[in-house]
This record gives sequence, C-alpha cells and structure tokens, in this order.
Amino acid sequence: MIRFLIRSAIFLGSAALGILAAVWLIPDVSVSASGFIIAVVLFAIAQVVLSPFITRLAERNAPAFLGGIGLVSTFVALAIASAFGGLSISGWRSWILATLVVWLVTALATFLLPFVVLRNRAEERKANKNSGA
Repeated sequence: MIRFLIRSAIFLGSAALGILAAVWLIPDVSVSASGFIIAVVLFAIAQVVLSPFITRLAERNAPAFLGGIGLVSTFVALAIASAFGGLSISGWRSWILATLVVWLVTALATFLLPFVVLRNRAEERKANKNSGA
C-alpha cells in the first residue's frame, strides 16, 4: 500500500511539474489556479489509463510508433485535461511544444523523484534509529 501511495505521489508530482513547465515556458499555455489540481489529476489519470492502451494499439497496428507512445499519450492526456480541467492551450505550435515539454519534464521527474523520496526515507530512518539509541 505504501509503495502504491509513493508511486501515486511521484506520478502526480511529475504531472504537476510537467504542466507547470509548459505554463512557464510556452506563452499560449495557461492554467487557472483553481483548475491546476484538476488538470494535474486528470492528466495523471489519463496517462495511467491511456499509456498501456495506446501501447497495445500500436503494437498491433503500427509497431513503428512504439517509440512515440509517451508523446502520443501525453498529447491525449493534455487534450483531456484541457477539455475538462483548467488547462488552456492555444494554437497548434503550442500544442506540439506543450506535448514535448510536458513529456520531457514528466519523464525526467518520474525518473528523478524516486531518488529524492528514497533519500528522504533513508534519512528519516537514520534519524529515527539515532534518536531511539
């Protein structure tokens, strides 16, 4: 259960970082303060649900696209977050750039955040062990 919660927190954190990076770097991407959490949750859920589905679809019908599955699922997840959340993306160039930025940042964050979490947990254990001695 704790592993699931940690993975969920890492995935939500990486989604938040990706969306914030797109908002900061691309002028035609914006998110309302109240819609940010909704956009992050919708994006994260859509990514979790869509990635395996799109991967299976590409494996069967277009194996050459397997390398771009992350980009495709990021684009679709952004579209869902934009349709139902507080995220706004204007213009086709912004959609392409936002997809690239969010994909890159979420990939990096998903890779790096576990190291931060594990380091913090190791430090907590060490501190607890030293205080109990």
